[in-house]
Amino acid sequence: MTARIVLVSGASSGIGEATARRYGANGAHVLLLARNSDRLDEAARAIRKDGGTATPYSLDLADPRAIADVSARIARDAGTPDILINNAGAGRWLPILETSAEEALAMIEVPYLAAFNLTRAFLPAMLARRTGSIACVTSPASFIAWPNAAAYIAARRALAGFTDALRTDVKGSGLSVTLVVLGMVESPYWEHNPGSRKYAPTVKAITPEDAAEAIFTGVEARKRTVVKPGFFRALFLLNAVAPRLVASQVRRSVPKRE
Repeated sequence: MTARIVLVSGASSGIGEATARRYGANGAHVLLLARNSDRLDEAARAIRKDGGTATPYSLDLADPRAIADVSARIARDAGTPDILINNAGAGRWLPILETSAEEALAMIEVPYLAAFNLTRAFLPAMLARRTGSIACVTSPASFIAWPNAAAYIAARRALAGFTDALRTDVKGSGLSVTLVVLGMVESPYWEHNPGSRKYAPTVKAITPEDAAEAIFTGVEARKRTVVKPGFFRALFLLNAVAPRLVASQVRRSVPKRE
């Protein structure tokens, strides 16, 4: 791992920061992308304090031009990433009538378009090199519809569809593409997206470190799909054959609205 370059988006806190620290502890040079420059610098310092190597790049991942500019800087400064982790995400769990058009658009911009534009920036060099791994981090909402989260679910399904299509496009190129599906994670997401928790399902949360380990081991094994916690796999399979049954159980898992 000592010569590998790993780029992690949404790396200033939560899952992204924990993933960056996991790769840094394993000898990678970690490139951290996020909007909050202060938190990004703190994350980079923590990785260096643990003996790793990290370079922060502050940008708005909803801005395609900013992604193009920063990607060009990264290519000049560090080279093409060996591993690209599309982890940045935004958006609240809200009923459709409580979700503005602007907020729905923002959820498409990040995570879906952020992952699309970041991947597109580095894909030509990765294909030319014929090595590399790309991972996209999403939620079970990519496969199962919970109540009161229409815009959130649509954005996550777009990201899952992009990941599947990308895997088909690069087949035979030497690149691996992994879709990482994570259940509820106890992270700063809930602070950054007020009001979401009351609409989210009541399931046991995992830690950002658990999520980071799932990402790390799944990408290293070049897996197509990583699901954490594992019981969601059974739920996805059941949903394929008995969607009405799963829908009724899912509705029961969501807190009742006043």
